[in-house]
Amino acid sequence: MAAKFGTSGLRGLVEELADGTAAVHVAAFVDHLKSSGQVATGERIYIGQDLRASSAEIAAQCMAAAEDEGMQPVDCGALPTPALAAFAMARRAAAIMVTGSHIPADRNGIKLYRPDGEIDKADEAAVAQGVEKRDRDRMRAAPRHKPPHEEDAALDAFAARFVGFIPDGALRGRRIGIYQHSTVGRDLFARILAPSGAEIIPLGRSDIFVPVDTEAVSAKTRERIHDWTQHHGLDALISADGDADRPLLADETGTCIRGDALGLIGARLVEADCIVTPVTSNSGIEAKTAARVMRTRVGSPHVIAGIETARAEGAARIVGFEANGGVLLGTAVNTGATRMDALPTRDCVFPVLAALSAARLAGGTLSALVEELALPVAFSGRIEHFATEKGQRLVAELTSDAAARAEFLAPFGREEARDSTDGLRLTLAGNRILHLRPSGNAPELRIYTEAESQSAAESLFHEAEERVRAWVQ
Repeated sequence: MAAKFGTSGLRGLVEELADGTAAVHVAAFVDHLKSSGQVATGERIYIGQDLRASSAEIAAQCMAAAEDEGMQPVDCGALPTPALAAFAMARRAAAIMVTGSHIPADRNGIKLYRPDGEIDKADEAAVAQGVEKRDRDRMRAAPRHKPPHEEDAALDAFAARFVGFIPDGALRGRRIGIYQHSTVGRDLFARILAPSGAEIIPLGRSDIFVPVDTEAVSAKTRERIHDWTQHHGLDALISADGDADRPLLADETGTCIRGDALGLIGARLVEADCIVTPVTSNSGIEAKTAARVMRTRVGSPHVIAGIETARAEGAARIVGFEANGGVLLGTAVNTGATRMDALPTRDCVFPVLAALSAARLAGGTLSALVEELALPVAFSGRIEHFATEKGQRLVAELTSDAAARAEFLAPFGREEARDSTDGLRLTLAGNRILHLRPSGNAPELRIYTEAESQSAAESLFHEAEERVRAWVQ
């Protein structure tokens, strides 16, 4: 059973989940909730899925496991993770999302939600312990009784959350492309934007799952977005990852806007007094906001823990976000004619609407809005098919061995500061940043850079990639 919890949820190869492993984790999860008094036998548990080919089978197994534990599974069909989470939380019910997020189709995963929101690391440990006591071979393939189906109700409720965010007709004359691919939010974007009056151009819809990583957008995807933007004369192009909890937004030049910039724009729009974001987010955020900024490790459970700390310390308007662009509202916020309740799980719709709204209010373009932020220039990418254990050994060696670190950094310049909060984040001469972090979700090494220009940041990434490959040979 090689599937394991990563930065957000349980992940593994499809065959490692569909053999009863996902179901046994659901059974252990329900048992944990019941034993801790968070749910009771006979209550509803809401289950959704993304659009990858394996998700329906795994969702059926999860429903069967929940039923065997005395719960009433509710089938919410294919919908965004934040829509499922918000729907279940409003009903004080637990939820399970079957999704591998942005990782390739040969992998999948599950995300688990207590009645009050996303599980934390202590919950993960309790579930993992419960799994050890169960027999995955006894898990059934489908529930005995057909669950009620509430996909439409959940989608309606989530769309209603954003009514009034952008005034009706406010984007009339704007052309907005939606890169639909296989994101479960592809039709929801058009529905939410319809009252704004923008002309919507659907692009790139796919019946085959397409893994889109909004934190490290591939060169091929960036090229497609640029070409579509120019060809269709778009003012913006929007998309999301597989389960639509991470946004992708490109400006009128076809340039993808970094997720941490989107998060900062949203936080400023709602006048947040506290921002919670991982160390991988842009180093210039603190200088661009009057809000208190709390830095965490990577992963929504860590951001949520930071939000809870900020709330306990009296913050009134808390916005969390990650470098992938997913925004978590730690408190209710007001914007336009809308008041949105807290939603402490990643959402892709809020940051997209916030950027479009902020650009409209400023009377300019998305590129001008980002330029006004004047954040340090950053770039992020990944080395795929790079075993997590190999990445961990590399980071451990460079962290603990000063001589090895100096040798590794010789082509890049002098080390001026070091941060080991999550991976190894090095500040180099000239305020350049090189950050190495093994992914918690897939066998890959994440590399984040900052430099004096876009070309310099990308060059630093590619040079670091080559250095890493040579170093581990």
